[in-house]
Amino acid sequence: MSDRTSSNAYWRANIRIIWICIAIWALVSYGFGIIFRPLISGIKIGGSDLGFWFAQQGSILVFIVLIFWYAWRMNRLDREYGVEE
Repeated sequence: MSDRTSSNAYWRANIRIIWICIAIWALVSYGFGIIFRPLISGIKIGGSDLGFWFAQQGSILVFIVLIFWYAWRMNRLDREYGVEE
């Protein structure tokens, strides 16, 4: 594979990972915290409804998990394409 083809494949994979993170972020923060909150408000977790929990704590926890997943996945991708630090 040429350098240009390899570089294009690397960036396509990188952008795909970023879009996955953005989709999860949007689903959790806007979806569960705002849009779908009335649908999940009857489920109780930690003394409050699930919609409130996602808006206040769940989205933050998911963001932290996303950060670690992104770093892990990008390190793996860097090794795969030989561009690790």
